[in-house]
Amino acid sequence: MIILILASAWLVLVLVGVPIGVAMIVVSLGYFHVVGAGLGFAVRLMSDGLNSFPLLAVPLFILTAALLNSSGISRRLFDFAKTLVGHVPGGLGHVNILASLFFSGMSGSAMADAGGLGKMEIQAMREAGYDDRFAGAVTAASSMIGPLVPPSIPMVLYGVLANASIGDLFLGGVVPGFLTAAALMVMVYVYSLRRHYPVTKRASLRAIARAFRESIGALLTPFIIIGGIFSGYFSPTEAAAITVLYAIFLNVFVYHELPLKTFLSALYDTAVTSAAVGTIIAGVGLFGYILAREQAPQQIAQFFLGLTSDPLFFLFIVNALMFVLGAFIESLAILLILVPMLVPVALGLGIDPVHFGVVVVLNLMISILTPPMGMSLFMVAKVGNIPMQDLARAILPWLVPPMVVLVLITVFPAFVTFLPGLFH
Repeated sequence: MIILILASAWLVLVLVGVPIGVAMIVVSLGYFHVVGAGLGFAVRLMSDGLNSFPLLAVPLFILTAALLNSSGISRRLFDFAKTLVGHVPGGLGHVNILASLFFSGMSGSAMADAGGLGKMEIQAMREAGYDDRFAGAVTAASSMIGPLVPPSIPMVLYGVLANASIGDLFLGGVVPGFLTAAALMVMVYVYSLRRHYPVTKRASLRAIARAFRESIGALLTPFIIIGGIFSGYFSPTEAAAITVLYAIFLNVFVYHELPLKTFLSALYDTAVTSAAVGTIIAGVGLFGYILAREQAPQQIAQFFLGLTSDPLFFLFIVNALMFVLGAFIESLAILLILVPMLVPVALGLGIDPVHFGVVVVLNLMISILTPPMGMSLFMVAKVGNIPMQDLARAILPWLVPPMVVLVLITVFPAFVTFLPGLFH
C-alpha cells in the first residue's frame, strides 16, 4: 500500500509537469520524513546511486552524440546511405533507416538521432515530394535503432543495474538492431509501391566509393569500441571516452568542422542532458532504498512466480507491462525503476541477463514511439515542424515491424546470445 501511495504521488507530480527525477526525489523525501530518516542519509543514498564508474559512460556517449549533431559527420553518413539505397523503391525512406543504422554506431542515442539526423532527413524527404506524415513516421521509427546497435546508453544503464556485461549487451543488440532496420525497410518498400514515392538515380561505383571514403571514419567507430572492449584494451567506460576523442579527431583533423563555439555548445548540451539523467538516477537511488525497505522486490517476485514458472510467459508479461507503461511514462524512468526488481525474477527463472536486457531495451525503444508520451514523436514533430496529432496517427502502423522483431528475440534467445557467445 505504501508503494502504491508513493507511486501515485509521483505520477501526479509528473503529470502536472514536475521533472521525473525531481518528482521521485520529492516523493522519497516525504517518505523519509514520515519514517524519521535524516536528510543527510538521503543525500548519501543519492550520492551512492551516482558513484559508479560505468555510469561515466553515459555523459560521454551523450557528448559524442552532441558532437556528431554539430558537425558534418551525420550529413556524410546520410550521403553514403543515399548512394547505397536511394534508387530502391522507397528511395529516401530506405536512406533514412540506413543512415540511422550508421549513425547509431557512434551515438547510442535515439533522441540524438531524431533531433539531429532527423531534421536533415525530413527536409530531404519533403523536398523530394514525400508527404510529411510518412517522412515523420519513418524518421521517428528509425531513431529507435540507435540504442540497439553499439554503443548504447540504455544498455550501459541496464548493465549497471543488472550487473551484466556491458560488452555482451552491446554485441547482443547487433542482430536485433539489424533485424529492426530490415523490418522497417520492408515497411517502406510496401508503402512506396502503393504510393509511388520517388527514387533517386542509381549511384555509380565511383560515387559510392567517394561517399564511403568520406564516411569510413565514422563507420569504423562500433568496430573500435567492440574490438577494444573484447581485446581487453579498455573497459566500456573507457570506450566511451575513446569515442569522444575519436569524434573530436574526425571533426578537427579529418573534416575540419569543429569551431570552438560549436564545441562549447556541444559541451553545454551534454551538461544539461547529463544533469537530467543524473537527477533521475539520484531519485532512483532514494526510491530503490524505499522499495528494498518495504520488501517490494520480494513481493513482486512472489507475484510473478505465482502467475507462472514459464520463462517465456514471464517475458511476454514483462513485454506487455512495459508496453503499457511506456505509453505514459518516460522510458528511462521505467528502465531505472523496474529493472532492479525484475532482473532477480528473470535470473530465478533461468533467463540469460543479456537476453533479458536486450528484450527490455527493444521494448523501451518501442515505447518512445507510442502515443501519447512517445519522446521520439515529440522530438520529430518539433524538428520537422509536423503537427503532433498527425504524427501520432501516422506512427501506429510503424509499431508493427519492431514488435515483430521483439516477439522473435523473445521466443528465440539465440538472436541475442549468438554473437556474445562467440567471444566466450
